[in-house]
Amino acid sequence: MSKKPVVAIVGRPNVGKSTFVNRLIGSRESIVDDMPGVTRDRLYFDVEWSGVDFTVIDTGGIIPGIEDEIMLSISSQVEIASEQADVIIFLVDGKEGLTPVDEDIANMLRKTRKPVFLTVNKIDVPQKIDFINEFYALGIGEPNPISAMHGTGGVGDLLDKIIEVLPKYKENEIQKPIRIAVTGKPNVGKSSLVNSFLGEERVIVSDVAGTTRDAIDTKLKIDGTEYILVDTAGIRKKARVEYGVERFSVDRAIKAIKNADVALLMIDAAEGMTDQDKKIGNIIVEAGKAVIILVNKWDLIEKKTSTTINEFTKKIKKEAPHLDFAQILFISAKTGQRLHKIFQSIHEAYDFSHKEITTSLLNRTIMEAYALNPAPFLKGKRLKIYYSTQAGVAPPTFILFINDKKLLSQSYERYLENKLRDAFGFFGTPIRLILREKGDKEQN
Repeated sequence: MSKKPVVAIVGRPNVGKSTFVNRLIGSRESIVDDMPGVTRDRLYFDVEWSGVDFTVIDTGGIIPGIEDEIMLSISSQVEIASEQADVIIFLVDGKEGLTPVDEDIANMLRKTRKPVFLTVNKIDVPQKIDFINEFYALGIGEPNPISAMHGTGGVGDLLDKIIEVLPKYKENEIQKPIRIAVTGKPNVGKSSLVNSFLGEERVIVSDVAGTTRDAIDTKLKIDGTEYILVDTAGIRKKARVEYGVERFSVDRAIKAIKNADVALLMIDAAEGMTDQDKKIGNIIVEAGKAVIILVNKWDLIEKKTSTTINEFTKKIKKEAPHLDFAQILFISAKTGQRLHKIFQSIHEAYDFSHKEITTSLLNRTIMEAYALNPAPFLKGKRLKIYYSTQAGVAPPTFILFINDKKLLSQSYERYLENKLRDAFGFFGTPIRLILREKGDKEQN
C-alpha cells in the first residue's frame, strides 16, 4: 500500500491556515473564521499538484486564552506536525508583520530537521511585497509571498518548490491482503456490494433475507493492492436465529469480523440505524476493528435536499455514539453511487488503526490535554497522570500510568480519547485506554 507524502501547515492563530488549505483543495471544507483558534481539530486533506499527490494537515489545537495555554498548544501542534510531516509550511501574516510568537515557532521548527517553507500570507498586491523583508530575521529561509484568500502571489511557485523536495514513496509490501468483512443485517445489500466490486455475480443476490449462509472469501486486486472481501451472513436478532445451519452461519459471521482488518457495516437507508445495527457495530468495536458505516439504498430515498445527508449523519452519531469515530458513506450498491469512495476510506481506516505514536509525543499530547482541562476532584482527590505509552495497534492501544483508577471518570476518559483523535486523527478505528496504577505489575 503506497503512502502519500505529508505536508503540514503550522502557524499562530488567524494567519490564514484554513483559508490556504481551502485554496489548495478547491473548496471550503476547512472552517474559516476571523476568530483565532477556530480550527480545533487536526484536519487531513488530499491534494494534487502537477501530477503529485500528497496529504495536507491543517493543524488545529489552538485555543484562545492566556499566553501559556496558547504556547502549549502551538508547541504541541508543531511537534505533532514535525512528527507526521515530510515538509512543513510555516505560515505568517504579512499584514500584521513579525511577532514574538512567530519567532518562538521558528525556534521550534529549527529543531525538526524537516524542510520548512516560510510563507508570508496576505500579500495580495505587488505593492505589499516589501512586507516580507522583515521575516528574513527569522533565519529560517527565504520568505514565500502568497495570498491564500485571492489565490494571487506565489501559491503555484510555492507548490512547485514543495513537490521538488517531497519524498518519492514506493509501494510498501504488505505481508497479507487487507481483509474486509462486509457486515450487516440480512438483506441490506451486502452481496450486491461485493458483486459491484467484483463486476460479476459471484455471490447470490436475492430479496429473500438470509440467502448468504457462509462467510464467503473473495480475492480482489485494485491498483496493485490485494484485498480479501468476506461477504458475511446477515446477523439477525438472537430470538430469530434458529439453531442449526443459520446459527452456525451467524457464528462464522462474527468470527469473520474478528479476523478482519476493516469491517463495513451496511445499514438500510430506509430503516436507519436499528437496534440490531447498533449491536453489530458493538461487536465490531469490541473486536477492536476499524469500521466504515455504509448507508445503502440511498438512491431509494425520495425528496432529498442539500441537508439530508448531514441530518442523517447527525442522527446516526446520536443513536450510535459508540460508532461516532466511523466515517459514514451514503451509497447504492445497485447503481454504483459513491462506491469509488469506499476503498479510499478503507485505506484511511486501516492506516489509522495501525498508526504508532512516539512516547515523547504521546506524553506531550496527554499532558497538554490535562493542563488545559484538569480532571475534576472526586471525594477530595484528583486524578494524576504520570506517564503514557502506546502498547499496540489494531486497535491503537495506550497505557496510562495513574495514581488511582477510581478517579478516572468515563467522561474524562472520553475527553482524553477525543484529544488523542484531535491530535492524531485515528479516523475509523476504536481506541483502547488501559489504566495502570503506580506499582501495578506488567501484564503479559
